[in-house]
Order: sequence, then C-alpha cells, then structure tokens
Amino acid sequence: MKKLLLGLAACVLACGPSYAERADALKKILIDADTSVANMVNQGATAEGNVVLTRGTLIMKAGKLNVVADPEGYQFVTLLAAPGALATFRQKRDGGPNLWVEGEAEKIEYDDKSDIVKLSGRAKVKNLDGTRLTNGAEGAFLSYDSRKEVLTALNTATGQSKVGGGRVQITIDPVRTPAPAAPTPGKQ
Repeated sequence: MKKLLLGLAACVLACGPSYAERADALKKILIDADTSVANMVNQGATAEGNVVLTRGTLIMKAGKLNVVADPEGYQFVTLLAAPGALATFRQKRDGGPNLWVEGEAEKIEYDDKSDIVKLSGRAKVKNLDGTRLTNGAEGAFLSYDSRKEVLTALNTATGQSKVGGGRVQITIDPVRTPAPAAPTPGKQ
C-alpha cells in the first residue's frame, strides 16, 4: 500500500519543476468514496463514486480510482472522471508559503515503475503562486517523465500527435527578474 500512496503523490509532478510538499509523503492517506475494495494480497484497490483521496495537502478527486501492482510491487494507478466531469488534483509545493500545483483530465494514469504521469482528455496542469499562474500546460494529452523532467503535450487524447488534432499550449514563467529601474535624473 505504501507504493500506492507514493505513486498517487507523484501524480502532482505533472508539470515542470513543481515539487510536491515533501512532508505529504509521511502522512496518512484517506480514500473516501461511495464504494471501495482493497486487495491486501496483491496491493490492488478500486474506489468508485465521488472518490476523494487526501494525503496532507494533496487532494485528488475522481469518479473512479483503480490500482494494480506488478509482481515486483510497482503500482499502476488510474483515476477516471465521472461522466461529463474531470478527475482533479491539488497539492502544495515546497519552496514558499502559497505555492500550489493543480491538474485535471478525463483520465490520469501514474506508472510507479517508470515515474511517468499521463493525463488524457481535456488535460491541464498549472503551477500557482497564490492565484498567479507561473507555469502550465494544456492539451488533449500531457505526459510528464519525472526522472528526466520532460513534459510532452500532444494534440490527441490517445497520446499521438496528428495533423488537425488541435493545439497544445505551454506557459513558462520567466526565470530571470527584471533589471532595476534606472534612477530618474534630478530625483533622489
């Protein structure tokens, strides 16, 4: 079950260097749903109906949650939106008092073995400083490889880029700060 919890927390790393609050990794997880089944033998679980997962500052919401484990113990997590809705997550980021990462998609998948998060169908991820957008991505499909720190945005929900499939968008906040204003002659 530890792998499941770590895997879910890694979902929030879906956009650039947006490091999740490290303290959350040590907190308990609460899964609240209309129905849920956990298989303690194979470390798999399902939850359905207004699923809300909470772990420290991490809050994930979906219509369905499914977790399977491979023989080595790696977890593969899928969050599915309720019909007409989006699966979402929000988590505080380290580095400041009001830094957050938020994401949404029709489907969110996390592969614990490869540390890759995939968001498909109306996918959006954004880093916030308070309410100000600092970085983000939007498209039919987003994939984030947390080992290589590579974000891929593609124009179809299948994870392929196709001519006429739509557009993707990435927002990047400037890294450098503006130069100080030059003093006005005669004013001091």
